[in-house]
Amino acid sequence: MQSTTAPASITTEPAMTFGQLLEQVRYDGAYPTRERAEDVVTAVLAALGRRVTGEERVELAARLPLEARRIFASQIPGTDSMTGWAFVRDLAARTGGTLATTRWDVGSVLGVVARLAGPALLDRVLAQLPSGYAILFGRAELTQAA
Repeated sequence: MQSTTAPASITTEPAMTFGQLLEQVRYDGAYPTRERAEDVVTAVLAALGRRVTGEERVELAARLPLEARRIFASQIPGTDSMTGWAFVRDLAARTGGTLATTRWDVGSVLGVVARLAGPALLDRVLAQLPSGYAILFGRAELTQAA
């Protein structure tokens, strides 16, 4: 009998539901309503979907709740290189938010995404992105000395 299980690196069932994701972001970001948290999650996941490519994109999508997966995966990845700070500026321009509130929003969502991804996948996602993203996911940005 052949095994039909998914590879160990790709989770078929997300660790949380979309409702749990929204509540975690609402709590982490101190948003007053679930609707506000959902707006932030939608904007940030769409922006992230425009940045992550390849196998990491597939694996990350698989670890997100279905609704979040759809938001993330429906975006066409850009071909331009965008630093973490440019990512925040671009999202602020798209949403009409200030740089400070957009940075807060990004950190609130990507912190939860980092936990869902796990350390190994997050390392691979960060390796494909330009500098400045690690801090957005709640990690220190490590650079080599010149």
